[in-house]
Amino acid sequence: MAKNQNRIPQSPAGNPNDPRGMAVLLLKFIEWMRVKNYTKDTVENGQYALNRFIQWAEERGIVQPCEVTKPILERYQRYLYHYRKKNGDPISFRTQHGFFVPLRSWFKWLAQQNHILYNPASDIELPKLEHRLPKYVLTASEAEQIIAIPDLNTPLGLRDRAILETFYSTGVRRLEVIGLRLHDVDHERGTLVVRQGKGHKDRTVPIGERALAWIDRYVREVRPGLLAGDSVGEIIFLTRLGHPIGPSQITSLVRQYVNAADIGKKGSCHLWRHTAATLLLEAGADIRFIQAFLGHAKLTTTEIYTQVSIRQLKAIHTACHPSAKLKRGDAQPGDPEQQPADPKSKDDGVGKEIKK
Repeated sequence: MAKNQNRIPQSPAGNPNDPRGMAVLLLKFIEWMRVKNYTKDTVENGQYALNRFIQWAEERGIVQPCEVTKPILERYQRYLYHYRKKNGDPISFRTQHGFFVPLRSWFKWLAQQNHILYNPASDIELPKLEHRLPKYVLTASEAEQIIAIPDLNTPLGLRDRAILETFYSTGVRRLEVIGLRLHDVDHERGTLVVRQGKGHKDRTVPIGERALAWIDRYVREVRPGLLAGDSVGEIIFLTRLGHPIGPSQITSLVRQYVNAADIGKKGSCHLWRHTAATLLLEAGADIRFIQAFLGHAKLTTTEIYTQVSIRQLKAIHTACHPSAKLKRGDAQPGDPEQQPADPKSKDDGVGKEIKK
């Protein structure tokens, strides 16, 4: 489900005065998630998805969780499948899946806390997710072309070069770059510490000498002039006003440089993550290393890059497949272009004269 900071309702749907109603029990569930240290995104996504279900249920006279049955949930599943956005497009199966995961978790919690007698969502089958490859991945030359665009004669150009180098060298996520602090960069070991990344997990990733050099130059020459008091602490990357750079700002910044390169590919921060992983794999890095590098909890998430990286497969195909060994223009018996043309013969669309 796509993230949208402005979509979370200010108050839950439903009757707040009914102690057994969905609104009250939703608030208790949200509080339980926070106590259990679920991430902010997980809590907000869950609240949004559950509010949407509560609104749909109340429109049909269903106001308490104990009134919800498996057929009702299946009906809601069909509603999501047939739902159309304002532009007429259906919502993706991934979004439908995202709406149902919090719903299933909520009813499991309701049953465990004895708010309902049984869990009607326990046997609900979620939509199968599509396994799609990244639409765009940069080559090494394309990455260098983009990185060379920032104007190094300006303070913000130096900052932007350091940001692009960090993305390219480490493959870290957007929020992980935003949260980087001065003490997270270890120049001696050549590493970067990602603190509280996805899933509240810390990890250490390698960073190249060139990226370290650009970060160091930015920190020495530019960052002191951007500081606006002590409120930013040790946050590395700052805006022109001295505030920590925000998610939308860094997305827009990176996208502008990708577009300015005019290489026929689009993308922003995550494009560099795909690129770093693919280039490592093509250079022979073990898939387990790339899993640790990217901070993936499951190897299956990393294995997508084995399909993106086709260079090794292409080399094997060229070396082993008979047709791949032929060069363009090589003559082969029976090829149409190898048949000599007869200037005296004419094809009128019906047939040719047969000479005896």
